[in-house]
Amino acid sequence: MAEDFMNKEVTYDDRYDPKLAPRYSEIATFMRAPLRMDPAGLDIAMVGVPYDGGVTNRPGARHGPREIRNQSSLMRAIHHVTRINPSALCRIADVGDVRFSAVMDNAKVVQEIEAFFDRLVTAGVVPLTAGGDHSITYPIFRSIAKAGPIGMVHIDAHTDTWGEIQGSKFNHGSPFRLAVEDGLLDPNRTIQIGIRGAQNSPEGWEYSRDSGMRVVFIEEFDEIGVDAVIAEARRIVGDGPTYISFDVDGLDPVYAPGTGTPESGGISMREAQKLLRGLGGLNLIGGDVVEVSPPFDQTGNTALVGATLMYEILCLLAEARSNKSKPILQTAL
Repeated sequence: MAEDFMNKEVTYDDRYDPKLAPRYSEIATFMRAPLRMDPAGLDIAMVGVPYDGGVTNRPGARHGPREIRNQSSLMRAIHHVTRINPSALCRIADVGDVRFSAVMDNAKVVQEIEAFFDRLVTAGVVPLTAGGDHSITYPIFRSIAKAGPIGMVHIDAHTDTWGEIQGSKFNHGSPFRLAVEDGLLDPNRTIQIGIRGAQNSPEGWEYSRDSGMRVVFIEEFDEIGVDAVIAEARRIVGDGPTYISFDVDGLDPVYAPGTGTPESGGISMREAQKLLRGLGGLNLIGGDVVEVSPPFDQTGNTALVGATLMYEILCLLAEARSNKSKPILQTAL
């Protein structure tokens, strides 16, 4: 097919496939997927949430979706390990960014993110999201977990289970505490991997532990190894609906310097890829990659890392969706 494309005159009709065009051409979309505003008929929708109003220190993650789109043009179709080709299994499109009418109003932002994802849930579409700071996962959960609490595999340096910060509960340190309190996230089916770094208060660590989450600090990760962590993650989430949330600060800053709250001594990129690949076959209902901050990403490597992690999760979601005979998301709307 690619050979035929190269040997014929390129025309701007339905036969033109942007994925076979030079990767520096065309409008940047996630993985060079088609851009479609209407989610009807899709299996998986890739979404940008350009918002970082919940950061506690270094901003810039609002620019993450645009740069991840740019770097995702480097992704190719077929996974070299699993041989999964997501586009061959599912109907996939980039559905653009969440649009905000009051981006300075954190509570309004939560409502507008939730409303955007409600459209996807109503259409029976599985979401894969590029942030944005980690506060965006809470309103996503408000949409996709309306029918009942979900499980989660969470890779991060931080538990993100703190309370209010500087007078706002909608911050990137609180999404999973809010989700548990709202009955959206089942803490007993939640595992947090790669946690590390000194804190001024043990509040987040204690909330995760006391609520029933399985917390794998980086020291345990190093001691037992990736394979054992994969087995533990699979045990914790079981066969129930599960979401993957990957904060790039879960990686060591040598791999992802362009992030708001870097913590030295993190997971390597190869360990992260192996960890994600080990989640194949789970009942996955969505995922996100968050906290890519291009202003602190001088080489573009963090955005490339973000795009690569998105591709790994996309392969998992495509496999999960293709194994379903009915939409993977159930809605109570």
